[in-house]
Amino acid sequence: MLTLASKLKRDDAVKSGHSNSAVTDSVRRVSIRDRLLVKEVAELEANLPNEGYYQSGKFQFEVDVPEAYNMVPPKVKCLTRIWHPNITETGEICLSLLREHSIDGTGWAPTRTLKDVVWGLNSLFTDLLNFDDPLNIEAAEHHLRDKDDFRCKVQDFIKQYAR
Repeated sequence: MLTLASKLKRDDAVKSGHSNSAVTDSVRRVSIRDRLLVKEVAELEANLPNEGYYQSGKFQFEVDVPEAYNMVPPKVKCLTRIWHPNITETGEICLSLLREHSIDGTGWAPTRTLKDVVWGLNSLFTDLLNFDDPLNIEAAEHHLRDKDDFRCKVQDFIKQYAR
């Protein structure tokens, strides 16, 4: 993950002439990455749907954008504890567009943006909620056994962790 301190250190090395080509290439790559991120973050919208099992919760995600972005996907983790078939209780997320290599062609591509990631995460709470290919098998089986009890457990998690 890029930190401001390391970027400033590289910038200082380039300005003072104590740089090698690797440092210069790194700063140039970081500059392109930074410009992409500034543009993409400015385009993000925070309109989450008000429907489904998770409608009353507020969920936080950590997005780690690597220096090689947008050639590789960001790493995303759910920081809010959640009862969800596609998100583990430890925050791992099953979302095809976050995969660097995908058999079905829906994985990461350099044409994807952070907006796509936000929309994908948003969809995990509505239309992409997938009980047939779960990461959290226990949550998916719970839904198949008893949908009402599943809804109650989701609401309990929201009351405890997602307010």
